[in-house]
Amino acid sequence: MTFQQQIQQGIPRELPQPKPYETQINHAPKRKEILNEEEKKLALKNALRYFEPKFHAELLPEFREELEKYGRIYMYRFRPDYDMYARPISEYPGKSLQAKSIMLMIQNNLSYAVAQHPHELITYGGNGAVFQNWAQYLLTMKYLSEMTDEQTLVMYSGHPMGLFPSHKDAPRVVVTNGMVIPNYSKPDDWEKFNALGVSQYGQMTAGSYMYIGPQGIVHGTTITVLNAFRKIKKSPKGGLFVTSGLGGMSGAQPKAGNIAGCITVCAEVNPKITKIRHEQKWVDEIHENLDELVARVRKAQENEETVSLAYLGNVVEVWEKFDQENLKIDIGSDQTSLHNPWAGGYYPVGISFEDSNKMMAENPELFKEKVQESLRRHASAVNKLTAKGTYFFDYGNAFLLECSRAGADVLSENPTLGREFKYPSYVQDIMGPMCFDYGFGPFRWVCASGKSEDLQKTDEIACEVLEELMKNSPAEIQQQMQDNITWIKGAQENKLVVGSQARILYADAEGRMKIAEKFNQAIKNGEIGPVVLGRDHHDVSGTDSPYRETSNIYDGSRFTADMAIHNVIGDSFRGATWVSIHNGGGVGWGEVINGGFGMLLDGSEDADRRLKSMLFWDVNNGISRRSWARNEGAIFAIKRAMEAEPNLKVTLPNFVDESLF
Repeated sequence: MTFQQQIQQGIPRELPQPKPYETQINHAPKRKEILNEEEKKLALKNALRYFEPKFHAELLPEFREELEKYGRIYMYRFRPDYDMYARPISEYPGKSLQAKSIMLMIQNNLSYAVAQHPHELITYGGNGAVFQNWAQYLLTMKYLSEMTDEQTLVMYSGHPMGLFPSHKDAPRVVVTNGMVIPNYSKPDDWEKFNALGVSQYGQMTAGSYMYIGPQGIVHGTTITVLNAFRKIKKSPKGGLFVTSGLGGMSGAQPKAGNIAGCITVCAEVNPKITKIRHEQKWVDEIHENLDELVARVRKAQENEETVSLAYLGNVVEVWEKFDQENLKIDIGSDQTSLHNPWAGGYYPVGISFEDSNKMMAENPELFKEKVQESLRRHASAVNKLTAKGTYFFDYGNAFLLECSRAGADVLSENPTLGREFKYPSYVQDIMGPMCFDYGFGPFRWVCASGKSEDLQKTDEIACEVLEELMKNSPAEIQQQMQDNITWIKGAQENKLVVGSQARILYADAEGRMKIAEKFNQAIKNGEIGPVVLGRDHHDVSGTDSPYRETSNIYDGSRFTADMAIHNVIGDSFRGATWVSIHNGGGVGWGEVINGGFGMLLDGSEDADRRLKSMLFWDVNNGISRRSWARNEGAIFAIKRAMEAEPNLKVTLPNFVDESLF
């Protein structure tokens, strides 16, 4: 069968042959034993309901073995035979161009070049899933190939509930992930519901079909590193940035360090992923000996090099060794997946990668003890270096939160509302006041033609728009504008594309709308093919997360999720092609609500109308919430938005004289 025929077939009418377990692929670790015998039976029934009864006797023992061996039922037998990657949009079967764009984005999320654990349908972050199993993938792609612009596909945590009648301005797909009742939103609840096959963790952009490979993270990390050095009033040249995690975050940190112009040391315990990132040129060198690493860093500091160094080992060893050697660390952080600390997101010091994976599955309580011991040691080493002048910030990966839960010395001596920890979240100190409050966030696009020349043309269009806007931009946002012009000018030479022909930059509502409008005009003129717009949920208004995206909101509302819910509702009726809402994201199950969207530009007047309506709301919803929290940058930004749009009328806060108290 052709690729198109396989898509249209959905779940095969005859069972495909079992597929061998490919050891060269980076696989998800075994999940811990969480189900009792009756629950295992229920999980098997839930899996078998995708298939005709005549296949149940053959599939039952196979699915039971997967559940016992991996802790999940992935249905490996049903992995497609075709290569998994984002094809040009014209190669997808179907009646709706919008539906074809979604198929493209789904396959990009699962591409071997992009996905962290492609055979387990996990894109990044250790557990950020697009689907729970391969039957869901096959059925979803079939539905999309049949869909018209008068239907909407409803997705329940990876499960395609079905196609429903709607209308052309409705979203083509509505996605929810992990939307469990709040009292059942603890980490073990996720393990159980996911093992049962009834819920999944969509991360931020994995379950939204909007992940574009590491550059989606590289850009935000670059902006963060640049502004962190500005914060300490030091040039990145010759400066040292120490962090960890090359897997779930795709090697973004060393690449961002190179673009910013500093020395980066990034520790990683997984040999396979370290090798992959080196081969992909996301990290320059690999070191396995700490003495050699120290010597290499000293040389780089003396020569003011721009270089990224991976240490194959535990980051705790790096912090402790650099302290002993009195090596000056300028800025430090951690980007391991600590939202997922007990299932592969963080590995304890002193235990091998292989032994950790075994302990994680066979003795989870001991593994948890070892992780918490490591976190206490990790925090202690960080404390010693910050006492010597290192600027350390939490990267929103729940590092400080899990350290505090482990009893580490990370709590502030004088805690205030929103400032519980010794060290700030990078959103509190950097991204919130410098970017999010002004409406600047990660606007991204994918050239659906698959042509590199289309991407180059869109880069040129975006740069022209930003340079024109900067001429009349107020002083408050000149730096943000310049950073993004510099970024987009260097995007081609930095070879940031992995998977689809995609790009990202930080823009405010005006910038996003004008860039999108120019793209749509270029499509209409036949200069480029269709373009998919989107963003990371790590943005101005897509996410409510008290320890990350909304950590610089100090009116007590950072634990509420009205903004993210309204974001998705508003995007839905203002013209998004698809929308998504997740429990989970980069800081953990039960710790955040994420809202996302995708939008196809096809050169039509409908697309022009939708982009203006939806993008304006998508950004200003968040600025309004931030202004009500009395954030001065956001008050400035929303007043400016109201001047530009007479139909926008936002409630502004009155300030109280502190002397009254």
